Amino acid sequence: MKTILIANQKGGCGKTMTAITLASALAARGEKVALADADPQKSSLQWLKRRPESAHPIISLDWRNEKTIGEVPKRTDWLIIDAPGALNGDHAEQLIAESHAIITPIQPSFFDIDSTQRFLKNIDDIKRVRKGKVQIHLLANRVRAQSATNKQLQEFFKLLGQDPIAWITERSAYPQLAGQGLTIFDHQQKLYQTMQAQWHPVLATISHSYA
Repeated sequence: MKTILIANQKGGCGKTMTAITLASALAARGEKVALADADPQKSSLQWLKRRPESAHPIISLDWRNEKTIGEVPKRTDWLIIDAPGALNGDHAEQLIAESHAIITPIQPSFFDIDSTQRFLKNIDDIKRVRKGKVQIHLLANRVRAQSATNKQLQEFFKLLGQDPIAWITERSAYPQLAGQGLTIFDHQQKLYQTMQAQWHPVLATISHSYA
């Protein structure tokens, strides 16, 4: 089983949207996918409740209680974890201990960049991260075309010496579909295929790295 933790301490950066999109993309490939919600806001759990039976199945796991962390059905291919915003201390170590990789969504704004920088510094002190046993991938999220803040984000990545695994543009389809328990990977019209293409580098990275 491959486990991907979606985490950042900045609220509103798109953690849940990233988690549900990845989960549905993997499920659409025929993989057995579980989505664990460790966030008290339980957004992923609410999304799963709305997911229609006709959609590709995704196993729902409630990890909001730290005692339930680690409980996963047998023969699960992928586990996607939607982390809480206040991820620190023992809770952070516990979730990171379960993970092969961390995907950190970041929006092009000063506040997101500043918060993400502090988040990365905080988790760098965790032994498993420090020893390189869990990889950290940055995801440029909700990017607007021709936005001046995109340059700030590019400078941030340059400062870190790490490019994002993908640039995901802001589209109204994401929240609209989420309200129905769906994502762009539950449709095959040309519009959605264009949006799906932006996620292909993410899927390629996690598939090749943790095969």
